[in-house]
Amino acid sequence: MTAVAERFEYNAANGHLVGRDPQAFLLHVPTTALFGIDAAGLAVLAACPKGAGRSVDELVALLATRFPPARIRAVAAELAKLEVLQPSGSLKPINPAGVKLTQYPLSTLVLNVNTGCNLSCSYCYKEDLAKPADGRRMDFKTAAQSVDLLFRQGAARERINIVFFGGEPLTNVPLIRDVVGYAEALAARDRRRIDFSLTTNATLLTPELVDWFDEHRFGLSVSMDGPQSVHDRHRKSVGGKGTYATVARKVEMLLARYRSRPVGARVTLGRGNTGVEAIHAHLRGELGFHEVGYAPVTSAEDADHALTSDELAEVHAAFERLGLDYRAAALVDRNNGFSNMHQLMTDLHEGRRKSVPCGAGIGLLAVDGDGALNLCHRFTGSDLPTFGNVATGIDTGRLGAFIEQAIDREGTHCQTCRIRNLCAGGCYHEAYARFGDPHHRTYHYCDLLRSWVDFGVGVYADIQRLNPAFFARHLEPRSVPG
Repeated sequence: MTAVAERFEYNAANGHLVGRDPQAFLLHVPTTALFGIDAAGLAVLAACPKGAGRSVDELVALLATRFPPARIRAVAAELAKLEVLQPSGSLKPINPAGVKLTQYPLSTLVLNVNTGCNLSCSYCYKEDLAKPADGRRMDFKTAAQSVDLLFRQGAARERINIVFFGGEPLTNVPLIRDVVGYAEALAARDRRRIDFSLTTNATLLTPELVDWFDEHRFGLSVSMDGPQSVHDRHRKSVGGKGTYATVARKVEMLLARYRSRPVGARVTLGRGNTGVEAIHAHLRGELGFHEVGYAPVTSAEDADHALTSDELAEVHAAFERLGLDYRAAALVDRNNGFSNMHQLMTDLHEGRRKSVPCGAGIGLLAVDGDGALNLCHRFTGSDLPTFGNVATGIDTGRLGAFIEQAIDREGTHCQTCRIRNLCAGGCYHEAYARFGDPHHRTYHYCDLLRSWVDFGVGVYADIQRLNPAFFARHLEPRSVPG
């Protein structure tokens, strides 16, 4: 009896094509690796559509007038090895296997040092936010226990990081100073490397404080939304006044004095605020921030401050235009400071693949004023159950179950999505705010995210082809949460 030759079909859930010959690329979805693919590879995939498989011999015969048989056999074998071509009748997406978490090697702990804030931004997500006089300040005992926990849980890490958050963290500077002294003493004792990070609205910065941050090499990020007409729309004081004039003055002082590390700006794009290029020109070009990152407000669908679907599309189009500027700058060995694009380039260059959306719950936890361990800084004050306490340690059972559920893609659109290992379902807090479930997938902007990754793949491939040294000179870590 003659054996029936195995037939193969193209499974786009494992290999996504971007571009066209002669500049076509294959994103290998399971690994996020990027491959150039030539005319022979494109022809093989086109000849094996889902539901109409072909054997290798049939491919050779079909494409004989265009490519040598040996070339077709080699291409088919390589695509089958990657499981982009799979046997007919058994197509399946390659996803992370189910896991049972037993280790929680923290690298970052976020200390919510005060719930009080001197601003009243319209889009603030912090559920425990209070006016300055009513803010709850973390005490040193809780902070010290937090640092001890980080040193224990992060024992295997080469570097660990403490992030000071709020509210406005600069409303509790004495605690920040005490924590830095305590943590640096432990690091010296254990011969460990420790970094400090802080996100601030900048209104309380002083030259003395900036110099102290400089001495301790803080990673600093400033929340600022752009020129005065844009910034003052949402970022007002508790008394209702715009804050741009104060923030701009403090930023000028900060950037003139600070030397240890580059300083970035974090922009929140709310209702009516879609002029990304003008914002970037002001914050990067005029004020001089090293980089600017943008966070569109999409979690609260019916809120007056959230972007509409049309505005979100406008933002995406602006991101692509700014991304083309990033490409042009990279080809002459400059970084234009567009943080969102740079992060995508980093993910593609390093082949990062995510089983979960971020490090929350695995590499990062956030501590509130009671010492409770929250999934991340966005959840302090929320109704989401916490995962232990700095005094008693991590509730590994609850946290493990949470992360294991996040990894499980069975029955979700993420199971077959082409960017599933770059997105991994979207932000836990955004899903929680919009749907009341941190595990709910953020389907409301999946199409835009897929388009953004496709765009990024094209930009990355151009830079890799025309100026590959750019990545070695300009990639750098990012660890300041927003």
